[in-house]
Amino acid sequence: MTRAELIVEREQLLSRNQHLETRNHELETQNQWLKEQFKLARHRQFGSSSEKMSSSPQTELVFNEAEATVDSAPELVETEKITYTRRRKSVGHREEILADLPTETIEYRLPEEEQVCSNCGGDMHEMSTQVRDELIIIPAQVKVNRHVRYIYSCRHCDKNEINTPILTAPAPAPLIPKSLASASAVAYIMSQKFVESMPLYRQEKHFERLGIELPRQNLSNWMVKGGEMLEPLYDRMHEMLLDLDVLHADETTLQVLNEPGRSAQSKSYMWLYRSGRDGPPILCYDYQMGRDGKYAVEFLPGYSGYLQVDGYAGYHDVKEATLVGCWAHARRKFFDALLVVPEKSRSPELASSVAIAKIKKLYEIEEELRDATCEERLAVRKERSKPLVDDFKEWLESESKLVLPKCALGKALTYCRNQWPKLIRFLDDGRLEIDNNRAERSIKPFVIGRKNWLFANTPSGAKTSAVIYSVVETAKENGLNPFDYLKFVFERIKRIDPADPATVDELMPWDENVQAELRIRQSHTPIDTPHGHPP
Repeated sequence: MTRAELIVEREQLLSRNQHLETRNHELETQNQWLKEQFKLARHRQFGSSSEKMSSSPQTELVFNEAEATVDSAPELVETEKITYTRRRKSVGHREEILADLPTETIEYRLPEEEQVCSNCGGDMHEMSTQVRDELIIIPAQVKVNRHVRYIYSCRHCDKNEINTPILTAPAPAPLIPKSLASASAVAYIMSQKFVESMPLYRQEKHFERLGIELPRQNLSNWMVKGGEMLEPLYDRMHEMLLDLDVLHADETTLQVLNEPGRSAQSKSYMWLYRSGRDGPPILCYDYQMGRDGKYAVEFLPGYSGYLQVDGYAGYHDVKEATLVGCWAHARRKFFDALLVVPEKSRSPELASSVAIAKIKKLYEIEEELRDATCEERLAVRKERSKPLVDDFKEWLESESKLVLPKCALGKALTYCRNQWPKLIRFLDDGRLEIDNNRAERSIKPFVIGRKNWLFANTPSGAKTSAVIYSVVETAKENGLNPFDYLKFVFERIKRIDPADPATVDELMPWDENVQAELRIRQSHTPIDTPHGHPP
């Protein structure tokens, strides 16, 4: 073989070697990425959903810095003081949880002939009492209200006149004509499904055990009719949301079996829009067949306020809104990056640990500002949070140059860089929050319910669910018992004029008269039984 041929072969081998090394590196990177995804998938399926860590002492320092700096050996006298305080608090806690419950007092007295001193034969007096409380549970009961309307006629006219006047005693109209449904029945079924997450087929069995046969088809019809009655409240809440300066939004999947032109396995979505920290809480769910940004535009036509969301790009279609980012999502990305690191290798020096520690400082400031005014919150953020944010940005840029973009840490860094204009927007207005957890908490009841009833049968059923969830969750956020509020609304819903917002506003859960009425209903006057002998 000539020298020239040897040189050509050498170049070919070097080129092939370079190609194989590059390919090997790509496969190793892909393999590492797949391992990370597998580990994250297993954690999401079987691990804790909390973002707290419990591993090595080094990692504990990252997440429990304040606890780690506390003296672990306090003086004995302090321990005794703490123990004494806790015992007193536990007694007060029992009194606190029983304070608002109806109380029936049963008194046990000795008959007068037994109130004689066994020593001297004199009369005995009441010196003190011993009191013991116990909880009595009264299961749900079903009864029938039979409405009998008496009809009156004139005997004289009946005998002597051509026309006989007939009068019928007035009575309230039925909630659903030709139905057994009452305000309390519909409110109870709605509360069981949309608050307690009990599907209608289980409620059907529940009513059987209570002694009444109510087929789930009847229950379903009552839900649809009841949802239609609640639509004026839903529409009014939607109008009021559009007038607010700050909104939160989120979305989650929903399966609807009989959507026109779609298979039963298709993914639909339940969108959530809710108010921020100011004003009465208002929540609106919105069922849509997809996750396209056009659905947010349709629900928020012309909205130009702040819209706090996660990183989903569809919200960019709401052109006039100012999007606000979520630091909780940013932190979650770094938490995922830390999860894929073997526990033995985790330390405060890891980039993901550093990021979590930096974000934690921002949250500590927010916790201090929980009860502050918007003006106070904005001033403190400018003074204390902004330097931390600037420091995080500097760290972010330098760290991004050292990490592969496709690994878990690289994705966390890329997310923060892409979201940065929205992540720092909370520094502009004290009404804004550092994250979108308010929306995530509000959509969670729907997610929990979905795990029980699994799917909606039709689009109309999904829309009804959106309306009922909106009313129920808004009532809960305003401190009302959903069953009591729904019953209150159904007792009055036919008296309102849907075209008159003023009459609809009178049924809103934050209305002072509604709050007062339901407090009266929920207030419990102690019932004292007559003095008597023990049973």
